[in-house]
Amino acid sequence: MSSEQQKQQRHRERQQRLKVQVDSAIAAATEDKGLLLVITGNGKGKSTSGFGTVARAVGHGQKAAVAQFIKGNWDCGERNLLQQHGVQFAVMATGFTWDTQDKTADIAAAELVWQQAEQFLADDAIDLVLLDELTYMLSYHYIELDRIERALMSRPATQHVVITGRACHRRLIELADTVSEVQNVKHAFDSGVKAQKGVDW
Repeated sequence: MSSEQQKQQRHRERQQRLKVQVDSAIAAATEDKGLLLVITGNGKGKSTSGFGTVARAVGHGQKAAVAQFIKGNWDCGERNLLQQHGVQFAVMATGFTWDTQDKTADIAAAELVWQQAEQFLADDAIDLVLLDELTYMLSYHYIELDRIERALMSRPATQHVVITGRACHRRLIELADTVSEVQNVKHAFDSGVKAQKGVDW
């Protein structure tokens, strides 16, 4: 057997061992339930990941809804596309808190969107709910944590939920099935590059 053939043989053996491990893990995963996913951290891409999950669900013919906090007054490419495919949106539409500088108005706007989010979370016809930038509502004390936990825990058993935003509260992290933390290595904005249509919004 040549050196190249030996390499190929070793590669096949490694891949066969890996296949056994993967197949075993797949066979052991038998529970079927609605998942709570948290995408947090200081890096770019949390909302993008959440909207990607919505697009995936819609692509499978599932029904999805989005409650969008903080960024709602921007033109939103994801919203423009997904609304055409029947995705319901509840949008805070006040923009960033440093733009409004009106805490009372922000709390009122957050409350209206959260009330719609509660309806999404109670609707067993909705397969997936994205709570985009929800973590800020807790950081700013706009929505009570107990209300959020109650809505999440009493939602339909097969409904999936994705929560995005920085500094997710530890109790939501503990409640979640899957948690991903997006880390910032570098960002174009820090080098003076403005937000780009189709990439950043």
